[in-house]
Amino acid sequence: MSVGAIGITRFEMERGQQFRRHVHDEHQLAWVSRGVLMVEVDDRYWVLPPSLALWIPAGTWHATIAVHEAVMEGVYVEPAAADRWAEPTVVAMAPLARELLAYLGGALGAAERGRAERVLLDVLEPVDGATIDLPMPRDDRARAVAQLVLGDPAGHASLDVLGREVGASARTLLRIFVAETGMTFAQWRAHARLQGAVAMLASGEPVSRVATRVGYTTSSAFVAAFRRVTGRTPGAYFAPQS
Repeated sequence: MSVGAIGITRFEMERGQQFRRHVHDEHQLAWVSRGVLMVEVDDRYWVLPPSLALWIPAGTWHATIAVHEAVMEGVYVEPAAADRWAEPTVVAMAPLARELLAYLGGALGAAERGRAERVLLDVLEPVDGATIDLPMPRDDRARAVAQLVLGDPAGHASLDVLGREVGASARTLLRIFVAETGMTFAQWRAHARLQGAVAMLASGEPVSRVATRVGYTTSSAFVAAFRRVTGRTPGAYFAPQS
């Protein structure tokens, strides 16, 4: 790998601040050392706490938004140096990876930098199902239903009721959600609720209050749903990876 193949830029972002849809010639590792980041690629959304990052291959159009006040570390990797994954991939940000990024941010000689860059790329490991991935349907009617759910995550309106608002039957919408998101509507709504919950949890709101605000009757039901989707409890989701 060539020396200086990894560049790092720090962005301090206010809540709601975003980088609109853009593309890089380099691979990017999108990571926040503080806060919560949402990344959108082709109508798929990932919500990332500091314990996780998203590998974005070179040439991939994407947008980023700070769900909560955040410090985003833009890590850019020359394609000639590494082609780890051809698709957007969630990776764990273990303590060693974070320390290596801090080390690479300093003044280093060519040999030291080259060694650190190789190790950093070696220690990045994908984490299946660890983040809240929310694909958006493309069909206008289903997308309108999705926006209604996102606007009212605590709502319990049936798909029949939502369908009447957008001019489509529940059966049609069910078929579209499965075909275009890979999820049933119930699964998609659960992911949408949990995605909304992440920003509240990042702000320090207690689990009991967040559970109610996103439509769960008990904290235990919310925690169980969170664990089913991410494989972790809400507390562990924000904890540094070991």
